[in-house]
Amino acid sequence: MKDIIAFQGEPGSYSHEACLELNPKSEIMPCSTFESAIDSVVQGLSKYALLPVENSTYGRVADIHSLLPNSGLYIVKEHFLRIRIDLLGLKGSKLKDINRAMSHTVLLGQCREFLRNNKITGVTGLDTAGSAKKISSQLDQSFGALASALAGKIYGLETLASGIEDMTNNTTRFLLMAPEPINDSAVTGDEFMTTIVFQVRNIPAALYKALGGFATNGINMLKLESYMVGGSFTATQFYLDVEGHPENKHLKNAIEELAYFTSTCSILGVYEKHPFRSRSEKI
Repeated sequence: MKDIIAFQGEPGSYSHEACLELNPKSEIMPCSTFESAIDSVVQGLSKYALLPVENSTYGRVADIHSLLPNSGLYIVKEHFLRIRIDLLGLKGSKLKDINRAMSHTVLLGQCREFLRNNKITGVTGLDTAGSAKKISSQLDQSFGALASALAGKIYGLETLASGIEDMTNNTTRFLLMAPEPINDSAVTGDEFMTTIVFQVRNIPAALYKALGGFATNGINMLKLESYMVGGSFTATQFYLDVEGHPENKHLKNAIEELAYFTSTCSILGVYEKHPFRSRSEKI
């Protein structure tokens, strides 16, 4: 199968940009929803699905963590994309001409200061690249879009202002999903990440006891998310990112202790740390 990467959104989206950074030679498959991107891999239409899971400014991407455990896919790589936001307009338009700008509500919230200083009203669109596509079909030079430079290139728009995001460290983490996990137990160092999903047993202090093994074995937990499952207020599933490879003795012991206090426990992926992690630790 060709290296086709499926993602949610229109061509020119930040997910598209992340695909190009991962592998510029890969073919892309834009999908309307996260579910359809996942299904394209399950059905063999694409080799991978690239999904955003969290943003340094906005937080976690809604629904993704609940979709991953039941997707039948595994995390094989992570990627961090620096989100740079441009104000795009029709050819011939100037920054002073723009009084409205369309984008996804999340992106509008990340450019509040720029919009306020330039007296531009934000207009909610379905997504970033879709907004650029819509503006490109308009004849209104006072109407712009907030999106990537890639979207501007694809839809023939001009960049009227670049790097307009309020937070200069605005970064999104993506997960590359595949039908099979990486089987490379020969390398077991701290350069690996392991993602685990689990539900705790219905006993007192179950979560405290389940996670205790990571502390006693010296395992660094980098992320712990909880969310309801099955429409119940009592059934909670947890998503956990830890440093290390599950074949490492200490992490193996911690996972075994975790499994004892959980009703379900599975490894969603074992993959190399992205270099962004070591760079951000030095800041």
